[in-house]
Amino acid sequence: MERESMEGLLTGRFGPPSSNGAGSDSPTDNLNMAPSVPADSSLTPVLVFSTFVAVCGSFCYGCSIGYTSPAEKGIMEDLGLSVSAYSFFGSIMTMGGMVGAILSGKMADLFGRKRTMWFSDVFCTAGWLSIAFAKNALWLDFGRLLIGIGVAVICYVVPVYIAEITPKTHRGSFASANQLMTSSGFVLIFFTGTIIPWRTLAVIGAIFCVVQIVGLFFIPESPRWLAKSGREKEFEASLKRLRGKDSDISEEASDIRVYMETLEQQTEASFLELFQRRYANALIIGVGLMFLQQLGGNSGMAYYTGSIFEKAGISGNLGLQVLAVVQIPVSTLSLFLMDRSGRRPLLLVSASGMCFSCFLQGLAFCFKELPNLKALTPSLVLTGAMIFPINVKAQAGSLVTLVNWFTAWLVTYSFNFMMEWSSAGTFFFFSGIAGLTVVFAAMLVPETKGRTLEEIQASIAHFL
Repeated sequence: MERESMEGLLTGRFGPPSSNGAGSDSPTDNLNMAPSVPADSSLTPVLVFSTFVAVCGSFCYGCSIGYTSPAEKGIMEDLGLSVSAYSFFGSIMTMGGMVGAILSGKMADLFGRKRTMWFSDVFCTAGWLSIAFAKNALWLDFGRLLIGIGVAVICYVVPVYIAEITPKTHRGSFASANQLMTSSGFVLIFFTGTIIPWRTLAVIGAIFCVVQIVGLFFIPESPRWLAKSGREKEFEASLKRLRGKDSDISEEASDIRVYMETLEQQTEASFLELFQRRYANALIIGVGLMFLQQLGGNSGMAYYTGSIFEKAGISGNLGLQVLAVVQIPVSTLSLFLMDRSGRRPLLLVSASGMCFSCFLQGLAFCFKELPNLKALTPSLVLTGAMIFPINVKAQAGSLVTLVNWFTAWLVTYSFNFMMEWSSAGTFFFFSGIAGLTVVFAAMLVPETKGRTLEEIQASIAHFL
């Protein structure tokens, strides 16, 4: 069955290469005898609704990232959890993420994009309800583990589905909706978590999962997956439904067929072949970038922001509300700039901001120990938090994804223990890692904006 390549996921190139006229006698040539519009310019209600249903899963993912921070105080008090027990609860989602990352690609290929999203929703809904009605730590951990499996699958299948249903002229903006919904879920949980109980907050997390479960009955399956599966009539019907009844889908359908035929002629590489020398450069960049970004404290600070504010002498609720208000415009701006300034400049700016943010917060906790400067701690920590870019996990190939989730687990489990050891030392460590990320990105990571896969591969070779 079809398997998405790591390169395709990293570059967003899910579409077929340009057709040179091959397949001009396909059955779709005679589908539209009336005047029609090019399929690549089609922006239909079905396409918009299908994208909305898909990104409901991304909203759930954002909720799962933000949940542990506002819920920390209430859960620890109500269920009597220790710091160790709560750290395990927060980090176990990443363990489930490792399981989901392994399953996601094969599931999407075997069962289709819609069924895979449904599968992830079942896991996430069960997980949220387990947390909402938990009577002890066991049910909390079980629920969080289920959510981890579900959101890992979501992180894979939602971007793939969106890329496969959207015409190339709108693919960038629709893919941005995925990231924006993730940020929106994060912000909603951060803000509402300061005013409602943690059990109710868990129910909110489940709502969009249920919305997606219902919505999946009304949207078409990915045309590319149907074409790969040999379901020709369903393929044409799905593509026609997405592009509109007046659209000419013949050229796009022909391109998809040519692309799928090309994929079928390629042999699927084994996992061990990934470590051949010819893949070394791409592997170093992909794995190295994920490792450094997560080791730089992204997940730990996102999961436990409330406790960071409390240690700095700031009201955790007030800090989370301010941070939530700031995040949406910042996330929207970054999405707006992505296709205009390029990915590499934004990566460098983000890593530099992370480095400065962590250094500032480390300095603030140093000042906390000095009587004359102690009053500066709250304002510096809050300023550093405003600078801190709360990144979502980038999903790519299986190995990269596994490294990403494993490093996230390492950071989220150890974060509270590191803060007890030394708050200042924790942030200085993360600042140093973020500084290494800047150097790594500047020296090794190529720009992908406006480039073909072949050009990106050439750039990787040039950088290394």
